[in-house]
Amino acid sequence: MFDYIRVAAAVPTVHVGDTKANLRQILKATDEALAEGAQIIAFPELSVTGYTCADLFFQDALQSGVSAALTQLADRTLGEDFILIVGAPVPIGGRLYDCAVVIASGRVAGISIKTYLSSDQGGGEHRWFSSAADLQTCEVNAFDIGLGAEQNYLIPVGSDLIYRFACGASFGVEIGEDFASPIPPGTFLALGGAKLLFHISAAGERTGSRQYRRETIKTQSARLVCGYIFASAGPGESTTDAVFSGDTILCEKGKILSDQKQIIAPAHIQTADFDLGILQSERMRQNLFGDAAVLHGCASFCRTVHLSQHAKSDGLQYPIRPDPFVPCDREERLHRCQSIFQMQVAGLQKRLQTVGARPVIGVSGGLDSTLALLVTCAAVQEMGKDPSYVCAITMPCFGTTDRTHDNAWLLMKELGVTAWEIPIQEACTQHCKDIGHPIDQLDVTFENIQARERTQVLMDLASKIGGLVVGTGDLSELALGWCTYNADHMSMYGVNAGVPKTLMRWMIDSLSRDDRFCGCREILMDILDTPISPELLPPDDTGEMVQQTEEIVGPYALHDFFLFYMLRYGFSPSKIYYLAQRAFREQYDGETVQKWMRVFYRRFFTQQYKRSCQPDGVKIGSVGLSPRGDLHMPSDAVMNLWIEEIDNLNT
Repeated sequence: MFDYIRVAAAVPTVHVGDTKANLRQILKATDEALAEGAQIIAFPELSVTGYTCADLFFQDALQSGVSAALTQLADRTLGEDFILIVGAPVPIGGRLYDCAVVIASGRVAGISIKTYLSSDQGGGEHRWFSSAADLQTCEVNAFDIGLGAEQNYLIPVGSDLIYRFACGASFGVEIGEDFASPIPPGTFLALGGAKLLFHISAAGERTGSRQYRRETIKTQSARLVCGYIFASAGPGESTTDAVFSGDTILCEKGKILSDQKQIIAPAHIQTADFDLGILQSERMRQNLFGDAAVLHGCASFCRTVHLSQHAKSDGLQYPIRPDPFVPCDREERLHRCQSIFQMQVAGLQKRLQTVGARPVIGVSGGLDSTLALLVTCAAVQEMGKDPSYVCAITMPCFGTTDRTHDNAWLLMKELGVTAWEIPIQEACTQHCKDIGHPIDQLDVTFENIQARERTQVLMDLASKIGGLVVGTGDLSELALGWCTYNADHMSMYGVNAGVPKTLMRWMIDSLSRDDRFCGCREILMDILDTPISPELLPPDDTGEMVQQTEEIVGPYALHDFFLFYMLRYGFSPSKIYYLAQRAFREQYDGETVQKWMRVFYRRFFTQQYKRSCQPDGVKIGSVGLSPRGDLHMPSDAVMNLWIEEIDNLNT
C-alpha cells in the first residue's frame, strides 16, 4: 500500500555442515519474519551450510544436503506471496560458486553469484569457489543442481540479475567481499533499476569494522538512491580464526531504518518498511543517476527476473515524524540551525558587499523578523561594521500589542542597531480616506493597507540612506501565499526564504545560546512564547491580540508536513493524508487533517503568482520555492485533480 515493502534480515543459529538443522532454523526464522509481515526475507552468506565449512564444501553429502534444503525451501514458498534469499554453495558447470539463491512461488527464481572472493580464510575463498566472472553460462537447469527429477526448468544465474515484482518493485543481491570492492556489483544493479540491494555476508568481526560497515552502507545507499539490507553470519559459525557478529542493517538513502544494536548478536529477525515511492521520486529528479545508468549501459548489462509477488506493506514500520524539516536529535538540531544561520549570514553579507548598501529591516517582535534581524547583525559583524550600521524600524499600527512592540524595541536596543520607531496609523487612516474605505471596515483591504504602508516606509527609507531592504518572510508563508502582494511579499533580499515556520522556533532557540546574542536570551524566549500573528486587527479590550495566523490558515505543523512531502517527493494527497494521520494521530483527527489539506493545496496553487516574482533569497535545504532554481510552476496551473482527490479521501 502506498509503495511500501517490508523486508527482513534474518540471522539464524548456524550448525556448521548440518544442512538439516540449518533448514529447520531458516524455516523457523521465516515463520517469525512472516508473522511480522515481511515480504522478502534475506539470510546470511552460505546460511544453508554455514560459512566456515572450508574443505567440507567439496563433500557429496554436504552438496546433497544443500539440494534437499533448497527443494524444501522452495516448497515452503509454494502458493505464498513472499520471497526467500538464502546463501548456499551451488555447483554450476563443474565449478562451485558462493551464491544467493532467490526462492519464490515454489521454485528457485534465480541464483546471484559472488564476484569478488575473499583472501582471508587460509588460502582464501578461491580454494573452494569460483568467481561470477568465471561463469560460462547465464542459466542452469534446476535438475542439474540437484533439485529433483521433476524439477525441469531453467534458472537464471550470474551477478547481473535484477528481480522484479509484479508491481514494478525490484531488487538485486550482492555477496560478501562484493561489498568491499572498489566498484561493487550492486552499483550496476542499482543503476540498472534495482531499488533495493540485499547484501548477504559472513564477514568476521574486527575492531572498528562495525562503524566502518555502517558508514559504508549509508554512503552506498545514499549514492545509489536505494534501500540497502545487510545480513551477516552470526551464532554457530566456527570461531577457529574469527568471530561472527550476526550484524543486520536496513538502510534507506543514507538513513538507517533499523539495525542490530548488540556487538555480537544472538539469532534474530530485523525488519523495516522501505518507501519505494521515495526512491523512485529521488531517482527521477536526479539527472546524475540517470546519466550514469546510460553512460555505463546498465540497462543492457542487467537481466530481469520476473516475479509474481507484490509490494503491499501498510508502512507502519516506516518512521514518520510530524516535523520533517526539524532533526529530532538535539545535537543534530543545534548543528543544523547553526549551519543554516551561517548560510543566511553568508548570503546576506555577499549581497550587501556586492550592492554596497546598508541593511534596512522592519522589526515586528515576531519570529520571522527576529531571525532576520539576528542574521543581519551577524552579517554586518562579519563585514567588520558596527551594529549601528543596521537600520531597524518598528512600525506600530492598529493591531500592534504592547508585548510585540516592547520586544521589538528591546531587541533592537540590546543588539545596538540604529533603531527607528515610525507609527503608521495616521498614514493608513489617510489612505483609507483617499480610496474611500471606512476606517472601521476591518477587512482584507484594511489589513493590506497597513502591510503596504510598512513596505513603502522601508523602501523609501532605504532609498534615502542608500540601503537594501532585508526581507523577513519565510518558506511556509511563501507556500501559502500568506503575504500581501507588493508589501511584505517584496524586499531586496530574503534571508528567511528557505526556512519553514516549524524550524523557525528552533533557529531562534539555538541562537539564544550563541555568545553573540546571550544578552538577548530573555527577550528571545518571550518572542518564542508569543502567538504567531500579523497583528493587523485592533487588540481586544484587555490589549491582547485577536488575530492568530494558525486559526485563519491552519496549523503550520500540518502545512509544513504537506509542503515537504508534496514538493520533496511528489506524493499524492492520498499518501500525504495517510502519513499525516499517522504522524498527527494524537493531535488532529482525519477530518481536521483533510480540512487543512484542502486549504493548503488551494492556497498553494492560487498563490503561485506571488512566488513567480519573489526576491532573491537563501536556499538552505532540499525544499525551496524560488522560481529561478527550485519550483518551476505556471501561475495558471489548475488544481482540480488534487482537490478532487482530497475531497474523496473519506468516501
